[in-house]
Amino acid sequence: MCGRYTITVSLEELMLRYWIGDTAVPFHRPKYNVAPGQMVLAVVGDGTRNRLGELKWGLVPSWADDPKIGNKMLNARSETVWDKPAFKQLIRRKRCIIPADGFYEWQKNSSGSKQPMRIVMRSRSLFSMAGLYDTWVAPDGRKVSTCTILTTAPNELMAPIHDRMPVILEREDEALWLDRAFNDQRRLNQLLRPFPAEELEAYPVSAAVGSVANDEPSCIEPIKAAGTDNL
Repeated sequence: MCGRYTITVSLEELMLRYWIGDTAVPFHRPKYNVAPGQMVLAVVGDGTRNRLGELKWGLVPSWADDPKIGNKMLNARSETVWDKPAFKQLIRRKRCIIPADGFYEWQKNSSGSKQPMRIVMRSRSLFSMAGLYDTWVAPDGRKVSTCTILTTAPNELMAPIHDRMPVILEREDEALWLDRAFNDQRRLNQLLRPFPAEELEAYPVSAAVGSVANDEPSCIEPIKAAGTDNL
């Protein structure tokens, strides 16, 4: 599962990284504890260029009767995404990228408690989580655009921490993922693999990240944690 992440860079850095010429996003501040149900930055391809916008985290399929279904669709398992009614059409034509510079998971330690860990690139660079999006129209005509983050099996770094991890795209595969005209299942499935463990790093952070009310630089500061197996 991927239930919390960080995106602490500036809007200008995001636009440069994803070749965005202009955006309707009026303002972006660093976020140290992005949580489900919030509006998140996402990159989509419109057939000619990349666009940066905001989607609500928690997918509400266009055919849903109740938008509360989004609370159960924060993630989509990559192994079954081609078969599940909520995702099988979206994987073919509504793929997006959720930019991040870290994500959190909670590791059970020897005392039975859980230690929050932040997972980042060793280079501390931005990375692209694979996502799907859809637009739901409310009875009053209001449109709600939402997204989900794909997950896959853990790599060697993540296995002691959690049994799932977000699908992180290799940089050279990002354009293919965003290409709405491309829907070859075999080739797309090749992108949905665990990211190389040697390119990632995990470190313990404060338990304060467990509360969505805490969204400040101290959330990502390393701490010393006792009783965590891989520290």
